Amino acid sequence: MIKSIKQMVRNIKKISKGKPTVGAGGSKETYIHIGLEGFDSLFEQGYGIPTGYAVLVEGGPGSGKTIFGLAAIDGMCKQGKKCFYMSFEEPEVRLIEHMKNFKWPVDEYIKKGKLRITRFDALDVSRSVEALLSAAKKELLIDVDPVLFPADFKPDFIVVDSLTSISSAFSGQESRFRIYIEQLFRYLEKNGITTFLIREVSTPTHIGSTYKEEGEAVSFLSDGIIVIYNVIYNKGDRGGAIEILKMRGVNFKKRLVSFKIMDKKGMVVYPKTVLKKGTFTLT
Repeated sequence: MIKSIKQMVRNIKKISKGKPTVGAGGSKETYIHIGLEGFDSLFEQGYGIPTGYAVLVEGGPGSGKTIFGLAAIDGMCKQGKKCFYMSFEEPEVRLIEHMKNFKWPVDEYIKKGKLRITRFDALDVSRSVEALLSAAKKELLIDVDPVLFPADFKPDFIVVDSLTSISSAFSGQESRFRIYIEQLFRYLEKNGITTFLIREVSTPTHIGSTYKEEGEAVSFLSDGIIVIYNVIYNKGDRGGAIEILKMRGVNFKKRLVSFKIMDKKGMVVYPKTVLKKGTFTLT
């Protein structure tokens, strides 16, 4: 008991100094940089995304969410991490083509066992959850592991694309979706897997607009939120912007910055190009 109290005091002191603290798994927090040009610079020196965090990646249609997820996969594979891209929308062949178009060595990643890309049917997930709930008789006695994750592949980093598709499969069963999401986050935390969970929103969620969240627990349960925007400038040009809205226990730069999707490079973030108020509209 005394030891645990002393540990709590040490953690509080570390937080007050802006230094790494103890992570969800009880070990000293470690940070990852996804290797995306410009994006990693949005974190203060020495920080990044804590290992094991579940991070929401939100944005409207065509904002660049999937490209951002694939760019993160490329960056993590280059660092030797095992990555798993779980698609509930686009087929594997199309995602692989996306990566090849940006000259990312996706075939090499797959051949060396660093990457697995798998397409799932969200309806299958819904049915599996329903079957598990029925078998357990109690709604909280379910295990997400057999629902989604392959037994023969243990990833360090996962992209789920997207929660929106999964949610649609639970249409009319919001309580089931909420239970599933809670179990999913528990599984990710227990196994220390860093995860990007993509979610499509019809309007920017965090700029004062009214938005009712499906499942009502996703933003609360997530450790971080990255928001990607479509931008319409006053002169009529279109562009993209990105910001880190939330990252628990991490120092980051609170700014809305520009990005571009470029041939042979993918997404390039410009951390010093801050959008000026009154010169644009976010969609």
